[in-house]
Amino acid sequence: MALPSHLQTGTPNPPAAERRTPVYALVGNPNCGKSTLFNALTGLKQKVGNYPGVTVEKKTGTAWSQHGQPLTVIDLPGTYSLAARSPDEAVTRDVLLGRRADTAQPDRILCIVDATNLERNLYLVHQVLDLGRPVIVVLNMMDLAVAAGLRIRAARMEQTLGVPVIPCEAVNGKGLIELTLAMSRPDLPLSRHAWDVPAAIAPAVAELQASLHENDRRAPLIARAEALLLLTDQDSVRVAGSTPLSARTTEILQSWRDRWTATNTDWAGTLVNSRYEAITRLCAGLVEDDGTAVGPSVSDRIDAVVTHRRWGWLVLVVVMAALFLSIFTLAQYPMDWIAAGTDALANGVKHHMAEGDLRNLITDGAIAGVGSVVTFLPQILILFFFIGLLENTGYMARAAFIMDRLMSRVGLNGKSFIPLLSSHACAIPGIMATRTIEDPKDRLVTILVAPFMSCSARLPVYLLMIAALVPNGAVPLATKVGLMLLMYSLGAGGAFFFAWLFKRTLLKGEPPMMIMELPPYRLPGLKDVALHMVQRAGIFLKRAGTVILGISIVLWFLTAYPKGPAGATPAQQIAQSYAGMAGHALEPVIRPLGFDWQIGIGLISSFAAREVFVSSMGVVFNAQTSDEDTTPLRDALRQARWPDGRALFTPLVCLTLMIFYVFALQCMSTIAVVRRETNSWRWPLFQLIYQTGTAWGVCFVVYQTGRALGF
Repeated sequence: MALPSHLQTGTPNPPAAERRTPVYALVGNPNCGKSTLFNALTGLKQKVGNYPGVTVEKKTGTAWSQHGQPLTVIDLPGTYSLAARSPDEAVTRDVLLGRRADTAQPDRILCIVDATNLERNLYLVHQVLDLGRPVIVVLNMMDLAVAAGLRIRAARMEQTLGVPVIPCEAVNGKGLIELTLAMSRPDLPLSRHAWDVPAAIAPAVAELQASLHENDRRAPLIARAEALLLLTDQDSVRVAGSTPLSARTTEILQSWRDRWTATNTDWAGTLVNSRYEAITRLCAGLVEDDGTAVGPSVSDRIDAVVTHRRWGWLVLVVVMAALFLSIFTLAQYPMDWIAAGTDALANGVKHHMAEGDLRNLITDGAIAGVGSVVTFLPQILILFFFIGLLENTGYMARAAFIMDRLMSRVGLNGKSFIPLLSSHACAIPGIMATRTIEDPKDRLVTILVAPFMSCSARLPVYLLMIAALVPNGAVPLATKVGLMLLMYSLGAGGAFFFAWLFKRTLLKGEPPMMIMELPPYRLPGLKDVALHMVQRAGIFLKRAGTVILGISIVLWFLTAYPKGPAGATPAQQIAQSYAGMAGHALEPVIRPLGFDWQIGIGLISSFAAREVFVSSMGVVFNAQTSDEDTTPLRDALRQARWPDGRALFTPLVCLTLMIFYVFALQCMSTIAVVRRETNSWRWPLFQLIYQTGTAWGVCFVVYQTGRALGF
């Protein structure tokens, strides 16, 4: 029986090469809607990781053809050109050129184009067409182009380029059916696009192409495209994991550059200008202004306020205040639910198991340790939700623009603001976000100071110390809010101070000029924001179920063994345990800060993860607690004493301990990411030493000054 026509394939018995799942690469300029289209095509069928050897996010997903066959889609980092100026752009270039051993060269390429800025976006398309691969051009944001009074002749563009051109509105789902049909074609045509390399450069291109083809084993058209990139001055970034050039190719490249330098030939400028001339000819007749758009656009009118020298700052402060207020208010109920669930689980285990070390391991080690971290998942999700909204609406670029003047005073530019803002959720994605910073010194400085921003893992420590701050009674709301603002301000101040210091000492350099595109405002894609939150929640829970779980079990073991004499109290057991020994060894170093050996146990354990401090204090002081309901642990801290009877957790000690966590690098995961980003142990070790030293020095001054003043 014959299949229905819509299920029939174009080739009854396709060869094995065609039966293999096709791999599509999504490429495009930043802010062209590439990620929105990726999410629309793949939905939840996504896998997020990092490219081996470089901390650049690798997103792969599965779309489905019109015949129900899977299509693998790789979302490559956004770039304006294949001439890489930053690590993420270098990954896009290397994947398309087949340089990466860990990622197969894609079979086909989806070029996403912002229809409101066609000529600028076509520079990347022009380079991609040089590769000689099957290409589909997606004209995204057609609704914004129409609103701007632009009429784009997609059919004429398709005829000129010789590849499918699909008008699309990814955020609204329009054009996705037509795009899926094009992706399902087994016979995508190769582009008829061609352009003439300038005569002065052509011999070098030919010689490099031959060398890349013979010595580096590149296909002829790929070799030609790569030869053109090698002759571009801006293409100088190399990342770990990419296949290096052969000695012969490197020798030819240097020979031609030396020859042109001797004759004052601007080879890179000649190539770029020639390509732009070809694009200008290509765009002739493709775009018409119908004259319907009169006066400033909606984006221009909004920008008149949000990028204003004075009003812009007010808008930024209001946005940031709303973000942090939501973290502390909207997250309250789900945090209580998670805490109650954790307590119920622990009580259930206690009810069904006989008392003993195994039960204590499960309840006090595994459940209490992981539960104390998972409790703060709602706050992290809310933070990522707001960041996703800011990015989707286009406001994030405006915030960076507003901050550029302030950042330039410490030697950075506005592009460092986004990584620092992301670090309020977690320093790891913040450090990863620095890959968009072109200048290596600015990128390194941003990496070195990003951990100063108070991340969500510090919140449990702040909340616990604020709860224990007042010896008797509840802490006033104004005191809570004031202390939280103080901690966040100290972190930002520390980041700016050390950025200023490093830019004038270790990593000298002039503040770079920031060139950043301000994308048009658009309604956020809530599906994209929700998907981003789900992905981040998965990463967070994976860490809680592995790293934090392991730390909690190890900490329980260290406090439970060796066993003390029969009849020993919990405090006596901990004092003579392995953890107690480590705390006593550390006490001479931290005693000038007002900390004793019990606090020392918490400091040691929290080097693996800051949030472990709360659960470790619960173990050390034998208090059952769920992090948001800190009453039992709060009371235990208030009752803690030095051997001479003095209160241990005085208001001054609580304040000093919070300040310590503001400045100290209490996170091994951050150290590991910095190691991967910088490809060296030198900088993470330097970061660990200088941040810990700063924390000790600042806390010493605060505590000793407070004592001298009688606090």
